[in-house]
Amino acid sequence: MDIVRNDDGSLIVPVEPDRHRLAEEGADDPVDQAPPPPTTRVLHPGEGGYDEALAEWDHQQDPDRPPAVSTPGGRQEAMTLVHAVATDEAVAPAVDALEDPEASAEALRHVLVGGVHSVEDFAKEVAEAEGGEPLSAHQTTKIIGEVLTEID
Repeated sequence: MDIVRNDDGSLIVPVEPDRHRLAEEGADDPVDQAPPPPTTRVLHPGEGGYDEALAEWDHQQDPDRPPAVSTPGGRQEAMTLVHAVATDEAVAPAVDALEDPEASAEALRHVLVGGVHSVEDFAKEVAEAEGGEPLSAHQTTKIIGEVLTEID
């Protein structure tokens, strides 16, 4: 089952249920019971596991894509882009203004792959480079998801 990204940024992720061991009637040893089908869970930006799930969702969009590599120019454009979207600029025009959308997307993917601490550090870098207070990891991750969706 694939991860699904909703319009509000939340992700529907598959959750494998635990296997239960039940004893057959009259048997001394427990036997494996067939597991129920996988269930799902909705993750919202800022929740534990969201960043990793978003990185996995992004990978699902193009599984043959090589690992993300962040370049200095791509990272700088990505910081400017995240700041613009955070200050109420619409995502599509902000993406259209990029010189190299693919480099920016790669930089953002690189941030996601690093997990929550990477996202928090990136938010601090954005604030230092663009001014203002750092965004929360939740806000930053949500913006990154919106940007990657627009670029793809």
